[in-house]
Amino acid sequence: MSTYEIFVSLAKVGLKVTLQVTFSAAVLALVLGVISGLARMSKHKMVRFISSVYIEIFRGTSLLVQLFWMYFVLPMIGIRLSALTAGILAIGLNFGAYCSEIVRSAIQAVPSGQTEACIALNMTKTQRMRRVIIPQAFVMMIPNLGNQLIELLKSTSLVSMITLTDLTYQANILNATTFETTKVYSMLLILYFIIGLPLSKGMKLLEQKVSEGRV
Repeated sequence: MSTYEIFVSLAKVGLKVTLQVTFSAAVLALVLGVISGLARMSKHKMVRFISSVYIEIFRGTSLLVQLFWMYFVLPMIGIRLSALTAGILAIGLNFGAYCSEIVRSAIQAVPSGQTEACIALNMTKTQRMRRVIIPQAFVMMIPNLGNQLIELLKSTSLVSMITLTDLTYQANILNATTFETTKVYSMLLILYFIIGLPLSKGMKLLEQKVSEGRV
């Protein structure tokens, strides 16, 4: 096969799945990151405990093992997930644990004077978080969240291990049938770069946009 045919074959078969897993898992990771990050700062011990257990388990174990556990172990206890669902859940839960620490550390990095000023203005805790703390913390979160998004994209290659036909899975199939190893995996690298570059640039533009007018 020519280089162009390999590129088209990869993009046609595996690109859609890779993008679907990337964006679905990213949304899940962001939602879980915000919820668990805020939960880590809760006044309630049980809320902090549950959040801490989730974070430590998913940060302290291998993403590949988590993926295998969801796809191969859960059916043994009566919970069957499709390969796509298992991939999105495993990656989303794993990166959500990392995002939670980004959220927590950014919120805690907001100067305490901001909170004191809000209290002086008689704002409620919800108003302080929504109007003052979160907007400032969000600016600090963006660079690290952008890095996590790129790492998440690269981690989607692991879903090929549970027979999900993403880019990596399709590349392995093409390599096994054409023996064009150099061409196949070179095109795979290029495709991941093509996906990752706009994500990286987009996060930088977002950072610049939300930083406008801030000192």
